[in-house]
Amino acid sequence: MCKKVKVVLVEDDLDFIYLFKKMIKKDARLDYLGYATDRISGIDIAERLKPDIVVMDLNLSGYSLDGIDAAKEIRLRVGAKILFLTSYEQSDIVINVSKKTFASGYIFKSQCHALADTIYETATSQTPQECFIKELAMRDLTSAERGVLNDLLTRGNAETSSLSSLKTIANQKTSIFRKLGLKNTSELLRAFSGR
Repeated sequence: MCKKVKVVLVEDDLDFIYLFKKMIKKDARLDYLGYATDRISGIDIAERLKPDIVVMDLNLSGYSLDGIDAAKEIRLRVGAKILFLTSYEQSDIVINVSKKTFASGYIFKSQCHALADTIYETATSQTPQECFIKELAMRDLTSAERGVLNDLLTRGNAETSSLSSLKTIANQKTSIFRKLGLKNTSELLRAFSGR
């Protein structure tokens, strides 16, 4: 058997947490590590337990979409894939949030019957949904910036493979970070390729 996928849930609904835990523990492919009910403890549990995937509710406090900030921090600090779980059925909101946080996908709470399969597929492969979200995240980049981004993702360095000057490449990297809301190459690598 392949290595089990390590899963953490960040959700404030205790009834749903109970159902989620029960569902995940039944699936031999998944290893339930635990849950958190708010942004701070969500980041903490992800940093301590290093899951492969974090299933994140968009709305943790009942008042705002505070799962967004937690998801982005977890993705950039830990590199775990993020799967948004939401009762918001407006796909444009969820897609936009996924783009901003570099999430790997989303599932509506009304689709819970497919949750275990979705978690496993999202954690172990690059799904069409993940490819779509990455493409949306790169939408505002110029073709030259996309080339630099590709070099960074495949080689870890853009300076050795481009015909552009080092100053031009540095400017393009700065523009990429600004457009994507990232600070450095380390965050970029976590955002697009995980650990």
